[in-house]
Amino acid sequence: MNASTALEAALPLLAGHASLDEPLAWRAGQPLSRRGFLQDARALAPSLPQGGPVLPMTADRYNFALALGAAVARGQAALMPPNHTPDMVRRLQTLFPSAYVLGDAGQPQLALPTLAYPGSAPAAGDPAPMIMVAASHEVAQVLTSGSTGEPMPHGKRWGQLVVNIAAEARRISETLGRADLRGVTIVGTVPAHHMYGFESTVLIAMLGGAAFASERPFFARDIARVLASVPRPRVLVTTPLHLKTLLDAGITLPQVDLVVSATAPLSPQLAARAEAALAAPLMEIYGCTEAGQVATRLTTQAPEWRTFDGLVLSGDGEQSWVSGGHVPEPTRLADILEVLEPTRFRLLGRSNDLINVAGKRSSLAHLNHHLNSIEGVQDGAFWLPPEGRTEAVVRLVAIVVAPDLDRQALLAALRERVDAAFLPRRILHVDSLPRDPTGKLPSGRLAELATRLLAESGHD
Repeated sequence: MNASTALEAALPLLAGHASLDEPLAWRAGQPLSRRGFLQDARALAPSLPQGGPVLPMTADRYNFALALGAAVARGQAALMPPNHTPDMVRRLQTLFPSAYVLGDAGQPQLALPTLAYPGSAPAAGDPAPMIMVAASHEVAQVLTSGSTGEPMPHGKRWGQLVVNIAAEARRISETLGRADLRGVTIVGTVPAHHMYGFESTVLIAMLGGAAFASERPFFARDIARVLASVPRPRVLVTTPLHLKTLLDAGITLPQVDLVVSATAPLSPQLAARAEAALAAPLMEIYGCTEAGQVATRLTTQAPEWRTFDGLVLSGDGEQSWVSGGHVPEPTRLADILEVLEPTRFRLLGRSNDLINVAGKRSSLAHLNHHLNSIEGVQDGAFWLPPEGRTEAVVRLVAIVVAPDLDRQALLAALRERVDAAFLPRRILHVDSLPRDPTGKLPSGRLAELATRLLAESGHD
């Protein structure tokens, strides 16, 4: 289906090459059919309140998809914020006054009208006709992560998502050496309500013909257990942070056929280590909330990224734009790109993390890459204090999870990797960084942590 057709038609809720009697999901090793999903969604839809959007509060990927399907059948959308903090909930109430929660038992109570998911009674035996969705219907309101500022909502239209996922399905199939994704099972360590997890674990099954594991494992042994519970070929959709934790555990893992990872910060060393341990290729996906998925690369094979079918780049450097395919209007990318040709580029860093210290320029992404490549650093990030502090030249602060490395060892390792101007004035040891479930580190959280730690240590 071409982009113009998909953006004008009424399109099915489930697509791909799988039949309705094949699995959409696996839960505890048991298949949940695509036909049963349609029955569940049709049964749930009439019980949803008027208005919307619905905020799914669930750790179960099938239940998330069910909330989306029922809401769409009701003419509503799913609400996908980066977190559920009180401040975020207040923002949601302002932006979406008719929003309500559909939640699992035991989920935190939010200051929004709340319904419970129905029990796990068998679906009715009706034929479950396909749910059709207008291509122009905004089926999701996705809020940016806040990693670079204030979260903002972005409506996602069904037709654009259909084109988006068709391109991703072709790219994954190509990498697996398969004609399509029928019979492929996705195991995701990432939440369904973040854009990456939404596209690459939920929609890739609903629209691409794969199936997903309903569980979202985090700890290494849980990831291994869920992988073992589903049939091959298996695709592990994860983040660099989760991948590093998995590899550091040193446990035996079931066979994986492909690893899909979010982009930052994934070093070539970690990618090579993952491929060796999992005996599978690793493919990175690059994208953003505003444009969705944009490109992929096989990290250990080449530094260049290749855009999805139909997407083209224009501009260069800090002024790079993507358009075509599922991006009907040119959208600026918040990164520094070296555009080699309209469909190939190198990623150089984020345009808003360029820093100038003592007259020298670098990017925080570049510095963080080198910090995290030091043996013994489990996680780490640089922070540049705001101007106007006591010192004449503002100097960087490094916050690290490195229990076996002291300040001198860290500085010695950094001197071998970065210019002396970017050596941190302070190194703060912590047990963990305040990353979100996809491994992103919101700038506000990092600034709050650094400011508090400096104050506690008697430094400003």
